[in-house]
Amino acid sequence: MEKRAMTQPLKTVLVTGATAGFGHAIALRLVKDGYRVIATGRRQERLDALAKEAGPALLPFKLDVTDTAAVQALPASLPEGWQEVDVLVNNAGLALGLEKAWETKPSDWERMIATNVTGLVEITRALLPGMVARNNGHVISLGSTAGTYPYPGANVYGASKAFVEQFMRNLRSDLLGKQVRATTLAPGLCGGSEFSEVRLGDKKQADAVYNGTKAAAAGRYCGNGGVGSRTPRACEHQHRGNDAHLSGLCRSGG
Repeated sequence: MEKRAMTQPLKTVLVTGATAGFGHAIALRLVKDGYRVIATGRRQERLDALAKEAGPALLPFKLDVTDTAAVQALPASLPEGWQEVDVLVNNAGLALGLEKAWETKPSDWERMIATNVTGLVEITRALLPGMVARNNGHVISLGSTAGTYPYPGANVYGASKAFVEQFMRNLRSDLLGKQVRATTLAPGLCGGSEFSEVRLGDKKQADAVYNGTKAAAAGRYCGNGGVGSRTPRACEHQHRGNDAHLSGLCRSGG
């Protein structure tokens, strides 16, 4: 994708969960394509490393999406010149465990809901009023094929991604007549990130998840045709209607 013409106003994009995986790759790709990026995450040292790699067009901002008070205060907490967010990329999310529903830890379910559902809703609610007031904006949320296709052990994780799908559909309905778009990206099985290691708590078990599959690497598929390239492309097409859903950007299978 060609860089944006510098005669156009630079869009400011806020990416949640930018310290690893898709979020990290999306943030770098957006900067490369000429956007200003507010990269948020919980790990300050990773945010600092990302800012060093990306340069002055990226603002590192420590934020835990499960901290409701901090999320609600976000618009006013951003530095001057960064407070008008044009595009929100709801990337922060996680999966924990692969146990059957009756064997899971309630704390794992609570954490997934707090991050994948409540955190996404709260930050959307915090930034959406400004977009609507300016009649200009875009909310992009990462769902998952797990929100549509069931598999053993996906119980609450899959349900949380199904919530993302339906929330974004309803958001599009609310936004009819506004120049604010709502887009869902639904990747499939993707390697090359810490996602499965966080889920299983063990690198060896995490690597075994991809045995017998051709899983897409997060970094690679933030190149041509994948999540990272689709994200800035979605930003460009902001005024071509407000309904978009892109699924299976990373494919599993033999």
